[in-house]
Amino acid sequence: MNRDSGMNDYTIKYNELTAEEFIYLWNTVWNEAPSLRQTELAMKHTAFRVSVWDNDKIVAMARMIGDLGLNYYIKDVVVKPEYQHKGIGRMMINELLKFADKNGISGTGIYIELCAMPDKMPFYQKLGFSSNEAQRLKMMYVVGNSKIE
Repeated sequence: MNRDSGMNDYTIKYNELTAEEFIYLWNTVWNEAPSLRQTELAMKHTAFRVSVWDNDKIVAMARMIGDLGLNYYIKDVVVKPEYQHKGIGRMMINELLKFADKNGISGTGIYIELCAMPDKMPFYQKLGFSSNEAQRLKMMYVVGNSKIE
């Protein structure tokens, strides 16, 4: 799908994001990308992937995970720094919401959640997301090295 965004013509691709492309984009904004094997598994089990291309260069990605019934979770929204503030993030979120609309049960509510850094909160709030009093808890569980009782 082609979308004209001002002077640039971006191409949106569905479910074509590869593990290598994911790792490349991850490294443009964050440190320590996951391993190739982990990322391949994640791509295989992601409900929906969106990537944005400027001609032959990948410039953004986002993915949707979830149970397709009650909950969706938006993960790994990345726009290369030089492409930020051009409407690409909004475009990807809209594509993810279209996926939920197309695949959800008509007339029911679905929780769509995401985690955002404080400086990104205003962006997501403009798109209709709101924060609540819940605290995000996390654990980096090392497979095979943890003691489970």
